[in-house]
Amino acid sequence: MPQSLSNVIVHLVFSTKNRTEWLTPKIRDELFAYLVGILKDIGCTPVQVGGHVDHVHVLFALARTRSMAQVVEEVKTGSSKWLKTKGVSSFAWQVGYAVFSVSMTDVDSTVAYVRNQEEHHKVVSFIDEFRALMKEAEIEIDERYVWD
Repeated sequence: MPQSLSNVIVHLVFSTKNRTEWLTPKIRDELFAYLVGILKDIGCTPVQVGGHVDHVHVLFALARTRSMAQVVEEVKTGSSKWLKTKGVSSFAWQVGYAVFSVSMTDVDSTVAYVRNQEEHHKVVSFIDEFRALMKEAEIEIDERYVWD
């Protein structure tokens, strides 16, 4: 086949270091727009960005020329530098991340899930949400190494 084609939809989740609540409502809106810009700049198609005070969910189509690790590095490094210019001088993301593939039939429900983070976290903490995401994806975690 002379052409390389892909449509890999990815749900990326990562938190602030020690789940510090740096992502206030005002900064979140700007941050989400900035993350969309980073994704576009590296050839990934943003679908939905959301999150809460201590974490981010990014739903996007992975560029066929990028590895997941490259995308995560670009997104986290670029946004961390940007957040520091916005006055969050000691800002840092956690070292790790979680990533899930999303089938085309589940994109709409995942978009709704990412959009609904504010309401969702009125009753569920990020730690409990993360545990549930891992369980649903059948990913075993060792909690001694998940939280930093």
